[in-house]
Amino acid sequence: MDFDVEKYINELGPEFIKYGIKAVGALLFLIVGRMVAGFIKSAVIKSMESRKVDKTVTSFIANIVYTLILLGVIIAALGLFGVQPTAFVAVIGAAGLAVGLALQGSLSNFAAGVMLLVFRPFKVGDFVDAGGVSGTVKEIQLFSTMLDTGDNVRIIIPNSKIYGGIIKNFSFNDRRRVDIVFGIGYESSIDDAISTISEIVNADTRLIREPAEPFYAVTELADSSVNIVLRAWCKKGDYWGMKFDLTKKIKEAFDQKGIEIPFPQRVVHHRNQA
Repeated sequence: MDFDVEKYINELGPEFIKYGIKAVGALLFLIVGRMVAGFIKSAVIKSMESRKVDKTVTSFIANIVYTLILLGVIIAALGLFGVQPTAFVAVIGAAGLAVGLALQGSLSNFAAGVMLLVFRPFKVGDFVDAGGVSGTVKEIQLFSTMLDTGDNVRIIIPNSKIYGGIIKNFSFNDRRRVDIVFGIGYESSIDDAISTISEIVNADTRLIREPAEPFYAVTELADSSVNIVLRAWCKKGDYWGMKFDLTKKIKEAFDQKGIEIPFPQRVVHHRNQA
């Protein structure tokens, strides 16, 4: 059988030209669409930076916008070849379901990361207790959060562990209350002890009197001591220094004034039996 080249060229040529034009058009459409997506992404970043939005949130939202626009461009480009958008979306949905089932843990961390970025229970630089770990927040990522502990150990916590538990943000408020309990002997004067504590507290320049004045009270008659609580306010940056200094100075003042600081004792009575 003779192969008529000219016949096939005449029959298939128009189809090649037709789909070739569509392919070139789709390619140009993708290039322009990608450029537009990049332009819009840059505009979103500049707009959010001008409003001083956190860099992590800015990057996340800009990438989401870019991805959605690019996905729309791809679907539109496939439409030039007769691919129905509904069929393409169905394929994406089925693939997404399969991936979701395989990556449940990762998606849970991702969802928690989005919630952390949206609701902002803490920010970079805050000292927090989250996921059972205390430390300074160094970076908030979509799947995990990085903390540095007080002894400079880097801790990486999955976001689902953080958002699903209790979060303590010690840096959120500008002021903190120093609570210290002192135990004195039953034979020591409570008034003298409170007067000594008050004198030292009021002499500390880090003391602030808002939202409340220093507070002193007997909280408990314990087994071997009368417990007195001190509550005083300071700026959050002065908390540990003030607490350590007051503890030391009040103990030294008690020693000088003969105010006993007891320690647990057990009295044993020995009875001689004839």
